[in-house]
Amino acid sequence: MMAMQMGEQEGVVKVTEWQKTYYTTDSGIQSGATTVRAEDDTYTSVTKNPADLESQYTMTRAHRVRQAMFPETMVEGTTILSTQVDLSQQTNVQKLAEPSQMLKSAIIHLINYQDDAELATRAVPELTKLLNDDDQVVVNKAAQIVNQLTRKEASRRALMQSPQMVAAVVRAMQNTSDMETARATASILHNLSHQREGLLAIFKSGGIPALVRMLSSPLESVLFYAITTLHNLLLHQEGAKMAVRLADGLQRMVPLLKKSNPKFLAITTDCLQLLSYGNQESKLIILANGGPEALVQIMRGYNYEKLLWTTSRVLKVLSVCPSNKPSIVEAGGMQALGKHVTGSSQRLTQNCLWTLRNLSDAATKLDGLNGLLQILIGLLATEDMNMLACVSGTLSNLTCNNARNKTFVSQNNGVEALIHALLRAGDKEDVAEPATCALRHLTSRHQDAELAQNAVRTHYGIPPIVKLLNKPHYWPVVKAVVGLIRNLALCQGNQAPLRDAEVIPKLVSLLKNAHQDAQKHGSASQQTYQDGVRMEEIVEGCTGALHILARDRMNRAIITELNTIPLFVQLLYSPGDNIKRVAAGVLCELALDKNAAVIIDNEGAASPLMDLLHSNNEGIATYSAAVLFRISEDKNAEYRKRMSVELTHTLFKHDPAAWESAQNTMMDPGFIQDDIEPRFVEPTLMLANRILKFQEEH
Repeated sequence: MMAMQMGEQEGVVKVTEWQKTYYTTDSGIQSGATTVRAEDDTYTSVTKNPADLESQYTMTRAHRVRQAMFPETMVEGTTILSTQVDLSQQTNVQKLAEPSQMLKSAIIHLINYQDDAELATRAVPELTKLLNDDDQVVVNKAAQIVNQLTRKEASRRALMQSPQMVAAVVRAMQNTSDMETARATASILHNLSHQREGLLAIFKSGGIPALVRMLSSPLESVLFYAITTLHNLLLHQEGAKMAVRLADGLQRMVPLLKKSNPKFLAITTDCLQLLSYGNQESKLIILANGGPEALVQIMRGYNYEKLLWTTSRVLKVLSVCPSNKPSIVEAGGMQALGKHVTGSSQRLTQNCLWTLRNLSDAATKLDGLNGLLQILIGLLATEDMNMLACVSGTLSNLTCNNARNKTFVSQNNGVEALIHALLRAGDKEDVAEPATCALRHLTSRHQDAELAQNAVRTHYGIPPIVKLLNKPHYWPVVKAVVGLIRNLALCQGNQAPLRDAEVIPKLVSLLKNAHQDAQKHGSASQQTYQDGVRMEEIVEGCTGALHILARDRMNRAIITELNTIPLFVQLLYSPGDNIKRVAAGVLCELALDKNAAVIIDNEGAASPLMDLLHSNNEGIATYSAAVLFRISEDKNAEYRKRMSVELTHTLFKHDPAAWESAQNTMMDPGFIQDDIEPRFVEPTLMLANRILKFQEEH
């Protein structure tokens, strides 16, 4: 026995040496295994000689393949002789086995899929019959079975291909008073709605009105299934939106905004957005059912980003509706939206900013917006041009005719921030127009208007603002810039910088071009528009700006040298009072210089000015009187006497007692010969005071 054991050990040693000699070079077989399990479940030792070893590898090859590809068929505990020493690497058999296993798995799934489909197909007629049964217990059991079948894709597809089955489910859901049946049928439709075929089947079977009714269910699960299914229909099924509207879906959905589940609310608000986008009637239904208040409350009370985003989308749609705007603003929508414009969600921020801009023209009289204004001023530093357009547009609206907001923005570096925004935007009109409008508002009619006018200059804003007048013209920007230049010229410190920026020749050129365009159409019904701006507005704006610039002596000389007086005189014949007023105003300033007064007189201005003395517009009458007085200073006594009568009548016509006193004075024989100069002083002083008063008020 010892001899045999020693012989076996010697044989093993020889096998190892033989393996090293012949198999460690390029055979790929490096096995450390020494035993193999035989068919009778006993272990056998590795043979001593190489021929027998090779025979054993050959005998177990089938077992190795079988184990790799069909391991479930092997007897538990079986050990297979391995050819692998390095366990970190796969053998060739193992590598080939992977795609085989995948194929086998696919075949098994296919067999199961076919089984499910065949089972469902065979069951459809009987289940349809059971769903239509009069016994509610039977209907409930059938609905539970169908619900189980719709959870697998194959059986679900088989069911949705039967219109009778889907119609039976819809009918059962409509007619049942059993909560479990309602839950099961709603779940069935929910499962079917994940495929386009299912959506079409639900739509054709009248499922939408039934689902809308389910929105009044007291069961949360039924509500969830119903709103989710409707959401899928609205997203992917043509005709679903109209069907939901006709079924009074909006009237059922808006009250659901009072629920507290954020995910449920997110789906509901998205449904409202899909139904209201581009449909004014839907917007009004949402308004009538208290939608704005509920939506604003969601923006106030939740932090779930998806819900806030979907809600902001609804508010954005409603914010372009004139009827919804004031309701959203009154509900605190501006402040609620303002909470979310500085968060980390880019899409939420963008939606809130667009909505704020849309609402802002309805919030010009609103108090308590200092916090929002401060946020908007900070956001003017953004590099995103879309955000910048929204922010500047909102600031433009909120500072329009609101002295409190103007003062707050002016005192909180708003002017500087707007100028920097203009510099970054360049000639991008989406930013240039609202930013310029905001600056125009800040530089006029509030307690810190002069502070804002100076701030534009001190922050180097005048050159880039004047540059916006260069061609090519985008007329809304030009209109805003011209109005801003007029306001800036009210500050004496800005007159020289404006002149140095060559604003006067640019305004004159614009004025002449706009007047030529306006002349192409004579009647008011055929006014010339460019980019939505009437050319008459540009004529009025340029003339008004030149009027204020003409308060400076050097500017008056430049305006006169540019041969503008004939055009100003022509504008006195304009049909609109506004243009007449600014034309008379600029002539009033220019007439301070003797040379200009002579040119005004030579251009025949006296005749239209005499007619304008009797205008009901106080500004026109006052400026006309001033021009006539100034061009009459070098006239003869008779001319000045007639002028004094006209001016006195103009100045005192609204004061009967003063007018009677002035008439008595003029009837005095000495008035014509001896007392012309002294008597003329009184209307002159009155005229000067009225001009100053009018300029302060306007």
